[in-house]
Amino acid sequence: MTIRTVISAACVLACATTVSHAQSEPQSVTIGVLNDMSGNFSDQSGPGSLAAARMAIDELGGTVLGKPVKVVGGDHQNKPDVAAAIARRWYDTADVQLVVDMPNSGTALAVQEVARTLKKINITSTAGSLALTGKSCSPTSFHWMWDTYSNSYGLVKALTKKNIDSWFFITADYAFGHALEADFRKAIEQMGGKTLGSVKHPVGMQDFSALILAAQASKARGIVVASGGNDIVNTLKSANEFELQKAGISFVAPATFLTDVKSMGLDIAQGLTYITGFTWNYDDTSRAFAQKFFERHKAMPTMGQAGVYSAVRHYLRAIEAAKSLDATKVAETMREMPVSDAVIRNGTIRPDGRLVHDMYLVEVRRPGEPKDPWDLEKVEDTLAGNDVFRPLSESDCPLVKK
Repeated sequence: MTIRTVISAACVLACATTVSHAQSEPQSVTIGVLNDMSGNFSDQSGPGSLAAARMAIDELGGTVLGKPVKVVGGDHQNKPDVAAAIARRWYDTADVQLVVDMPNSGTALAVQEVARTLKKINITSTAGSLALTGKSCSPTSFHWMWDTYSNSYGLVKALTKKNIDSWFFITADYAFGHALEADFRKAIEQMGGKTLGSVKHPVGMQDFSALILAAQASKARGIVVASGGNDIVNTLKSANEFELQKAGISFVAPATFLTDVKSMGLDIAQGLTYITGFTWNYDDTSRAFAQKFFERHKAMPTMGQAGVYSAVRHYLRAIEAAKSLDATKVAETMREMPVSDAVIRNGTIRPDGRLVHDMYLVEVRRPGEPKDPWDLEKVEDTLAGNDVFRPLSESDCPLVKK
């Protein structure tokens, strides 16, 4: 074999490798919005999150690095195994580079494990489990809007000032509910309060009367509804039937979303206190964003839907900045870039994947107060992210250097 033949053979091999690599390069950037499309959490995420993702894509011109950006939707049915299967199929065979949203903490943790294994990017915006940025954290995973810590400690501090120092829990019997109760209990203990009892219920239960009677019998001054979606709605409707609110018992629901309040109506929800990562009527910027969203979805955005918009927007900007679709490079760039948009104020991403940003202590308006059918929340206080989210020094994320 001559030297020329060897060189020619090497060239053929190199050219073939180059062509193969080019052919494997995704022809588009595909984002998967994975959530509950028709069940317990569909109002706070569902089709509205798809609309939010498309809104972010359209605002940035619909392309990134010269490639068209597409979005696909999936229904995880609130089942972790279904969520994991969809995410794996999307990542493996559908060229999905990002999976976002994931209401229901069990599904969020399942998807995050798939993303970690495949070294792909996922962003949770609607679920609240602290484990996502704790022991289950990942270099390519992010938690965007809120978590059980942020929405527990701020509430306990605020209500302790109102002399509410005894508590009872009505808790959804799955990972998220357990985590929310655990964080709230720690906050109560730190503030010198007392926990007088707890009852558990399955997701989607309809009749809460027995649980409400147990809460009433405890004589607690504050009742924590440690659940989400329609479970919050049905709990408070039942409490209203037994007139617990009129008896001076305060209800807090740390995982309340705007659509929950809308579903209950002000007669039932009035005075309910919670913390949120987004409230649409905060200022001119948030109102302009919300109006554009309303034109697409015919409802104002929830915290989770607004989070999908912000997360997709930041992800696409990071691709442009990194000039790459490589998940590791994009994730590193996402952590380096500040987050600032119509939804997130003063946002920075920590090594554990937690987006730290301003949060809002809100109270549900009284009947007759709103000037708009969706003007249901009034801001009691703006809370700096570093004062609300779990300190990095307390994190059990393996990525955090101590």
